Amino acid sequence: MSDVTAKYTVGQLIHHTLFDYRGVIVDVDPQFRVGAGMKAQESRPKPGLQDSRPWYHVLVDGTANRAYVSEQNLEPDFEGGPIDHPDVIDYFDKLTDQGYVSRPNKVN
Repeated sequence: MSDVTAKYTVGQLIHHTLFDYRGVIVDVDPQFRVGAGMKAQESRPKPGLQDSRPWYHVLVDGTANRAYVSEQNLEPDFEGGPIDHPDVIDYFDKLTDQGYVSRPNKVN
């Protein structure tokens, strides 16, 4: 296990720097996990390369898609505004200036 701390948190709005989409984080993995339950939108780490950065489960704005994204490809979303995804209501109660507020007792 790595000592790496995640830069982003559940409920935070993000922007994907390579694929230019907005989204909201619904879960954080300290390191890449094979079979993480989502289609990886990015290539998996190459053999022999250490990938100790956190990976994030993200609801992609304007779609019904989810992505599994390496921290290196994310930045905070400065556009603001709600994320248009059918599962947002399952994970979050409301949107604040700091991001979405998780539903009580919701296990991501």
